[in-house]
Amino acid sequence: MGFQRARPSHEILSGDSADVYFARADSILEREGLDPVVTMEVFGRREAVLCGIDEAKNLLGHVLAEADPNETKLEALDDGDRIEPKEIVLRIRARYRRFGLYETAFLGMLAHSTGWATAAREVVDAAAPDPVISFGARHIHPDITDVLDYASIVGGCVGASTPAGARLAGLSPTGTMPHSLVLIFGDTVEAALAFDRDLEPDVPRIVLVDTFKDEAEETLRVAHALGDRLYGIRLDTPAERGRVTADLVHEIRARLDQEEYRHVKIVVSGGLNPERIRYFREAGAPVDSYAVGSYISGASPIDFTGDIKEIDGRPIAKRGRIPGLTDSPRLKPVDLAAYREA
Repeated sequence: MGFQRARPSHEILSGDSADVYFARADSILEREGLDPVVTMEVFGRREAVLCGIDEAKNLLGHVLAEADPNETKLEALDDGDRIEPKEIVLRIRARYRRFGLYETAFLGMLAHSTGWATAAREVVDAAAPDPVISFGARHIHPDITDVLDYASIVGGCVGASTPAGARLAGLSPTGTMPHSLVLIFGDTVEAALAFDRDLEPDVPRIVLVDTFKDEAEETLRVAHALGDRLYGIRLDTPAERGRVTADLVHEIRARLDQEEYRHVKIVVSGGLNPERIRYFREAGAPVDSYAVGSYISGASPIDFTGDIKEIDGRPIAKRGRIPGLTDSPRLKPVDLAAYREA
């Protein structure tokens, strides 16, 4: 898996999405005739699953592609790497005005995506070995749902609900059906039969069973109607009806098995977090996979900081930091030539 996005957007490359003081600094340096070769190191503040670094490399690769290769070097870790507090994840050596304007952008890429990936890893670890799917797109702005879903997959989710996010990760989107489809048909089985008639054969037949009637009853009705074609059912019982419980999952599994529908999987969704997932696991509930939304999408960004540590080869640092380069054996060089050819 790798980050599949092409050239960075116009808003990023133009600097319109940058903190304005970086544009002002660039203007001052130009007027004063100053543009030293600097080395900047970027680190995070806590243990995390790193994400957004491939997007940051993509941005910096494009803006540094035409820089003098004798004075330009980019080193970084990779998406999915586990990082320690203050570990260097990115090191940039170049003339400052080549990349200084983009500090806001690459720090933001790292902060938000790493927060999402780390939250995803928390629910994935809680659910292991059962798989988790990212269902968080509805909780964030649509312009960044692809980045959320990509980060969730980096964090360990096996799939994501949006085509854009799955595409960034080189996967196909994962999903079942919305309540609106069942409501419009007026019956869960009728909606399930239409789903089966009209969608491509490679789309798993997973049917939502909590819209109108008792979930166990609906599960069996759907299983009788679709038979071997039914891949699974999804439970999303709302809080007003007590949410999905371990007892309900046990009952549905028993009823399916009694009627020889052992192949039908049970997917649980609705307000899931590590604590809720551990509840199902400790109760021995036979859940086959979990769909998690707001716990991942609502994760706080993880702070990253960029520090200049050398200017024209001279060690330097702001107060409280150690001048000179930090020992960072895990960093790997980024091939800037590949961006010149792109």
